[in-house]
Amino acid sequence: MRYRSVCLEAFGYTLPDEVVTSAEIEAQLAPLYQRLRLPEGRLELMSGIQERRFFAPGTRPGDISIKSAHRAIAASGIDPKLFGAIVHGSVCRDFLEPATACHVHEQLQLPNECVIYDVSNACLGILNGIIQIANMIELGQIRAGVVVGTECGRELVENTIKMLNEDRSLTRDSIKNSMASLTIGSASVAVVLCDEQLSRTNNRITHGIVHCDTRHHNLCQSRGLKTVMDTDSETLMRRGIDVGVETFNRLLGATGWEIEDIDKTFCHQVGQQHRKLLLNSLGLRPSIDYTTLPTLGNTGAAALP
Repeated sequence: MRYRSVCLEAFGYTLPDEVVTSAEIEAQLAPLYQRLRLPEGRLELMSGIQERRFFAPGTRPGDISIKSAHRAIAASGIDPKLFGAIVHGSVCRDFLEPATACHVHEQLQLPNECVIYDVSNACLGILNGIIQIANMIELGQIRAGVVVGTECGRELVENTIKMLNEDRSLTRDSIKNSMASLTIGSASVAVVLCDEQLSRTNNRITHGIVHCDTRHHNLCQSRGLKTVMDTDSETLMRRGIDVGVETFNRLLGATGWEIEDIDKTFCHQVGQQHRKLLLNSLGLRPSIDYTTLPTLGNTGAAALP
């Protein structure tokens, strides 16, 4: 995908006030740690996450997304009447139906002609939304659009802690598939895109690359109505990096860039080992990478913007 008239115009974000450290989570896991004789500090050492944030219990993602989208639209300076699409792209949403985007759209008082829908695609949802709105702008269907999403990680972390403490059958080996759930944090972001005539920044999106390998879709899954997650972290990291390398090479081919041309990178915020291995596999310098992982944890689809 190549874009000639799309600009990434503004961001908006909302972070929770409540900070929860990895040490505090381990304190809540005292029954498990004592039974399996696990060393304290293990969670931060393995993940590189010192702390993460949570919204208040019962927070609806859409209510926070409204704040973030409003901030992004205000920062863009674009008349709300010119917006033609709103996409809600986080894993978390208010309900199965209708789309959370409906609630956000109504509260923002955007035009009734807006295209509105949710995108659910794990940590790629907001990035997918950016590409979809960029496509609409490039085709001349709309002049501006906003992608927004809010990840609320509290329930997943608290359910995981409860399960780990109560399931007496767990061993040091069998808890591994639950550890990734303890890295999750909460955050909300919104991104405004527009055509070049509306833009005041000229921050252009020039290319988009899509490449997937769905053979490994079962390595990280959340099943049922109760929020829990099962993740084969080691295999997921390696298979994901394999796809990342192929995708990155395709990006270099499409853009004509050399690695030395890249001034800044934004690695997916999973964990320190993933970041180190991915950047090394791509031949990129860690010094040019921007990371939020140590203080925000893994905020899913909200992490990239």
